[in-house]
Amino acid sequence: MSKPIPDKAEVALEYPDKLYIGTFERSSRFDAHLDETGISLSLQRTGGVELRKSIRMHFHYALFGEILQDLAKTVSKMPPADAEHRNVLREGAKALYRALGAGAGNDRSKKRGAAMSAADPSQMTPEEEVLLLHVME
Repeated sequence: MSKPIPDKAEVALEYPDKLYIGTFERSSRFDAHLDETGISLSLQRTGGVELRKSIRMHFHYALFGEILQDLAKTVSKMPPADAEHRNVLREGAKALYRALGAGAGNDRSKKRGAAMSAADPSQMTPEEEVLLLHVME
């Protein structure tokens, strides 16, 4: 199911002899989900034929994991005063972390997933705290 884009996305596709650039703003929609092999992302701009466009991307899990690692390494380049964007990223990372932990299958991880879904950071293990701090850096 697609939902409205809350901010803005810019996409550039560059070939040796062509350049395609597209923007997707609040009137556009997006869909993001996991499938058997990776992460699927689509952006759609609706409207008349001259305005309508879409892009679809698929990243296998190993590549997407590397992307997340690289993002974590560059968080220090975000201005510390940019609390709004930091909070949005932090909440998204927490939601992904909780969802991945909740599906692990053992009783402890199920209890931990329930505790984390209640947004209780005091229930985190030291390992979970370290992982979260790396994502937030």
